[in-house]
Amino acid sequence: MSITDKTVTELSQGLENGFFSSCEITDAFLKRIEDINPIINAYITIIAEQACKAAAEADKRRAQGQTQSKLDGIPLALEDSFCVDGVLTTCASRMLYNFKPPYSATCWSKLAQAGAILLAKANMDEFAMGISTETSAYGRTLNPFNIEYVPGGSCGGAAVAVAADLAAFALGLDSGGGVRQPAHFCGVVGFKPSYGRVSRFGIVPMASSMDQSGILAKSVCDAAIILETLAGADVCDANTLNVAVGAYVAACGQSINGLKIGIPREFLELDLEPATAKLIEQAALLLREAGAQVDEVSLPHTKYALPAYFVLSAAEVSSNLARFDGVNYGLRVEKENVYDMIAASRSQGFGTEAKLRILLGAYFTSAEQIDTCYNRALRIRTLIKRDYDTLFESGYACLLTPVSAGAAFKPGSKEQNPGLLDKTDFYTAPLNMAGLPGLSLPFSIINGLPRGLQLIGRSFDEETLFKVAAAIEQPRIIPTHIVEQVSRKGVAQNG
Repeated sequence: MSITDKTVTELSQGLENGFFSSCEITDAFLKRIEDINPIINAYITIIAEQACKAAAEADKRRAQGQTQSKLDGIPLALEDSFCVDGVLTTCASRMLYNFKPPYSATCWSKLAQAGAILLAKANMDEFAMGISTETSAYGRTLNPFNIEYVPGGSCGGAAVAVAADLAAFALGLDSGGGVRQPAHFCGVVGFKPSYGRVSRFGIVPMASSMDQSGILAKSVCDAAIILETLAGADVCDANTLNVAVGAYVAACGQSINGLKIGIPREFLELDLEPATAKLIEQAALLLREAGAQVDEVSLPHTKYALPAYFVLSAAEVSSNLARFDGVNYGLRVEKENVYDMIAASRSQGFGTEAKLRILLGAYFTSAEQIDTCYNRALRIRTLIKRDYDTLFESGYACLLTPVSAGAAFKPGSKEQNPGLLDKTDFYTAPLNMAGLPGLSLPFSIINGLPRGLQLIGRSFDEETLFKVAAAIEQPRIIPTHIVEQVSRKGVAQNG
C-alpha cells in the first residue's frame, strides 16, 4: 500500500508513529496529482507551493510536540464553491473565472486550525447545479472506475479526488445529494450532516435552505473524525445551532443490537434496478445479523418530493445568483450602459443549466405562479418532514434506502432523456428538504462500477448513522487498475 492509498486514520497513526512525515505525504499526493489529474480532470486549481509550505509547518509542530489534531498534516481537497482567502474560487463557472475571495469559509478555517493541508480546489457542476460535472465550464471529470462514465455531481471532482487517491478526504456542497450521489458513483463514503450542524459561511450558495457542507472520505471512521472538527455553532452563520457535538468516532465501534431500522417502501418503487434492490436485501440481512430490527415502513408523501424540491431549489437559485451581475466582481462585459452590461455579463457568464434554473425560479415565484408553485411546494416540504418525524418518533433509529436507482451513467444522458437525471435526486433530495443527516456507504461493485447504500438519521443524531454504517461497512473499493491505466495513457500522450 502506498501513502496515497491510506485512510485519514492510517495517515494520522503513521505520522504519530514517525513512519513518514507530512512533507512526504504531501509530495506523494502532488506527484499523483501531476500524473493523473490531467487525464481525469478532478481539479480546477492546484496550490502545490502553499501545500508544501503548510506540510513543513505541520512537521515542525509535530517535532515540537504541538500537534493540533488527528488531521494535522493530512492533505485534503475542497469543492470549488468553498471560499479560501486569496485562492481562485470559480464554482466551475465562467462568471467567477477571476474571483479570489478576501475571506475563507468557516469549514476551511476550522480545518486549517486543525492543521489540515489544502491541495487543490475540485471540479464541480456549475454553481452546484447538476449531477455529473457535465455543466462545469472547465470540462467534465472522469469516473476513475470507468472513464466512459460520469462521476456524479455536483461535487464529482471532489469524489474522484478521494476515490483516485488524489486527496485523503474532501469537502463538497450537498444541496440535494451533491455529496452522496457522487460518493455512490465513485465508491467512497459521502456524508451530509443535519442542517445547522456545520457552518455554511463562505460557501457560495445554491439553495440556502437546503445547502449543507458534506464530507467525502475513504472510510466511515474518517468521516467521523472530520465531522468532529467541523461541527458546532458559528457566529457567521445564524442557521447553525448550539447543539452538543457528538462522539462520532467512538460511535463507530458501538453495537447496533436492538436498534429499529426502517426501509421505506416508496424508495423501492421508482424504477429501481434489480441489482440495487438486491443490495438493500443484503444490507438488511447484515443488520439483522448484527442484532437490529429491520422493518418495511412508509413515507407517504415521498412521491411529491422531487417536484417540490425542483420548484424550491430553482426559486432559491434564482435569488442567490442575482448577485452575479458584473458590477462588483466576476465577469464583466463592457457595454455603453449598466443595463446592457449586466445583461451581457450574465448571458456570457452563466452556462445553460444555470440560465434554465434562474428563469424557472423567477417563474415559480412570479405573482401569477407563487401560490400554485412555490407556496404549494413549501406545504409539501412540511408534509415530507412530518413523515420522517412520525417514523423517528415511533422508535426507528434510522432508515435504509438506495442512493440512486443504479450505478453511474454515461455522459450525454441528459440530452437524450432529460427526466433521467432528475430522477436521481428522488433518493437524496428529501433529506435536504427535511434537514436530516444522510450517509452514502459504498457496498459493492457490479460490472466494474461501485454501488452504495444510504442511511438516513434523525436530526442532530449523526452518532447513530456512524454506528450503523460502521457495523456493515465493507472493505474499501480501490479503482487501482483503471486509474493506473489512465495514468499511463496520459503520460504516453503527454510524452
